[in-house]
Amino acid sequence: METVKLIIDNKEVEVPKGTTIQKAAKLLGIDIPTLCYMDLHDLNIENKPGGCRICVAEVKGRRNLAPTCSTRCEEGMVVSTHTVRVLNARRTVMEFILSDHPKDCLVCPKSGNCELQSMAHRLGIREIPGQEYAAMSTYRKDFSPSIIRDLDKCIMCRRCETMCNTVQTVGALSAVNRGFMAAVAPAFEQNLEFSTCTYCGQCVAVCPTGALTEINHVPSVLRALVDPTKTVVVQTAPAVRAALGEEFGYEPGTLVTGKMVAALRALGFKYVFDTDFAADLTIIEEGTELLDRLTRHLKGDKTARLPILTSCCPGWVNFFEEYFPDLKDVPSTSKSPQQMFGAIAKTYFADILGINRKDMVVVSIMPCLAKKYECQRPEFSVDNNPDVDFSISTRELAAFIKQANIDLKTLKDEEFDAPLGESSGAGVIFGTTGGVIEAAVRTAYEVHTGKKLERVDFTELRGLEGVRSATIDFNGLPINIGIAHGLGNARKLLDDVRSGKSQFHAIEVMACPGGCIGGGGQPLHHGNSEIIKERAAALYREDRQKPLRKSHDNPFIKKLYEEFLGKPNGEKAHHLLHTHYFDKKKKIMIKQ
Repeated sequence: METVKLIIDNKEVEVPKGTTIQKAAKLLGIDIPTLCYMDLHDLNIENKPGGCRICVAEVKGRRNLAPTCSTRCEEGMVVSTHTVRVLNARRTVMEFILSDHPKDCLVCPKSGNCELQSMAHRLGIREIPGQEYAAMSTYRKDFSPSIIRDLDKCIMCRRCETMCNTVQTVGALSAVNRGFMAAVAPAFEQNLEFSTCTYCGQCVAVCPTGALTEINHVPSVLRALVDPTKTVVVQTAPAVRAALGEEFGYEPGTLVTGKMVAALRALGFKYVFDTDFAADLTIIEEGTELLDRLTRHLKGDKTARLPILTSCCPGWVNFFEEYFPDLKDVPSTSKSPQQMFGAIAKTYFADILGINRKDMVVVSIMPCLAKKYECQRPEFSVDNNPDVDFSISTRELAAFIKQANIDLKTLKDEEFDAPLGESSGAGVIFGTTGGVIEAAVRTAYEVHTGKKLERVDFTELRGLEGVRSATIDFNGLPINIGIAHGLGNARKLLDDVRSGKSQFHAIEVMACPGGCIGGGGQPLHHGNSEIIKERAAALYREDRQKPLRKSHDNPFIKKLYEEFLGKPNGEKAHHLLHTHYFDKKKKIMIKQ
């Protein structure tokens, strides 16, 4: 590999040719401030437009200051990152950015966790000269079921554009206008709701300001909690327990399951349940569907569509409905765990309590912003009463706990309520890429072969590579499995399915990089992919500690089928736990 040597702040460093000054400086422990730059190297995601110009440095022999995030190192280059000229330029640039930025920090959703605010503090900005001459932008706010877009706060860092168009290949965002009215917005400046947006929330996760934030369901949840006529139950997704602690000073990857349960009870929820229970239920339904298609396929039934695609991720479902509607008969018809839980809570559990479904409020705590949209889809309701009423993100839960003055660290661990709080380790690993299909394999193998699975850790299905594949031996029957996380990677696999080139029997797709652990509603990791790894490790750790590690061994799942559902994928189970898909492309064209 060809390398180059250069000097940065009087320190010599040797780096591969093509390395940016920003990365070379990092190797030396030199921190160059920046707003637009973003690097998640393990996930192969980098944003380096050189747009904000906060990261400029002096390069000997050059007249102009160079943006370090997009300037490549050259042999013999001499770089100074903190000269008086550089400091003055950064300050001036920041003053220009702030001159066109709203001054509503007290009520901004990002206040206290805003990179623009932090950078202004770092650069010592205490006043903004000349703002009376600035032509303030005047965009209206754009509300969708999941995301709020406030373009007056956009600083054109273009991180959201990188995530939406390059990583996710959704194409919902692009740069519009020039000067003070420049911003990143949906194509043709239409509403997000009418665009190709999948509500994955990755734009929100990387936005350094309050230009993109989630719809806040906490006020609605609070109103339900104080209503004496309502029984409010809550379900918590597996990825939440591996990230919530970060908002309270815990190291990334610290499991706070028991403390989270205690906090939710302290907030006033009548019953605290685990979405992992519904994940186990999903595996029974999805695994049964997979084995049925495989059996029919082996018998020569050409109507058995393979590969089967997982359907747990609503961002992914939105994506294939908009870009691959011709393949809508390929994914599993199983609902997501969130929606399966809601359907069971408002039928089976409501019957146990002897209450009407309309008197029960189901709240979900999710790492995902697309869940906010999913629970509002009309097919997931009965007589206009949704199966899941409200969904709040991990970040929103953390804020809610802090509002209630609850000290998470001093809480004693508590257990989930039964029966919808009992789960296996297979349900836990749903929260990371590869986890859904690994959970499915654990069950499908034993159901198909009738033999006990001695090795339940399928490490060949794990990892952070964007597209992975493995072949699992089902006692002489090789099952080819594909895995993708990030919608751009999913597109590659779907193109092969559409063209008939795919050799997979089953494919797992998660919309967010890393899976749910990297969801758009998780605590902001600010480009640190090590945090994603630690969250994944936490879920595998909890899986190993569970007494039961296969979904079909969950006694409460068995009891649910015996007492209420009947057989897996039977008439009642299919009615409550399965769904169908739509051609969103037609709807979007009509709305445009």
